[in-house]
Amino acid sequence: MILDRAWIAARIPHRGSMCLLDAVESWNDTEIVCRASSHRLANNPLRAERSLGIANGIEYAAQTMAVHGALLASDAAPAAGFLTSVRDVHWQRARLDDVAGDLTVRAERISGNEVNVLYRFSVHAEGVILLCGRASVMLDAAIHL
Repeated sequence: MILDRAWIAARIPHRGSMCLLDAVESWNDTEIVCRASSHRLANNPLRAERSLGIANGIEYAAQTMAVHGALLASDAAPAAGFLTSVRDVHWQRARLDDVAGDLTVRAERISGNEVNVLYRFSVHAEGVILLCGRASVMLDAAIHL
């Protein structure tokens, strides 16, 4: 099975150019690694004033977490999630759009249950960590809100 952009777009709520990820590189029950090149696109929907700020790396991580949830759901339709908080976020640069290489986005499920999940995430390029932190996700938000 090829886990490419088309596969990803069919399983997360983001459509068109808002689907930021190109492929799933690897995954298991607790971790996922995705690849993205959309940070270099002039029409990236997250750009503001002709640049893509580093904080947008959180959206790349959130989409990676959503893909992980879809993979864990296997044949079941994945529940709509909601990013409830990000903590301990550190970044090493101001922008993403000036990064020449592809982004590698990692997410590791630290804990969770059927309502909430806590992930540790990082965004890398060319072996350097650009952004890292933790994020809390509410699962099946339609039921719990």
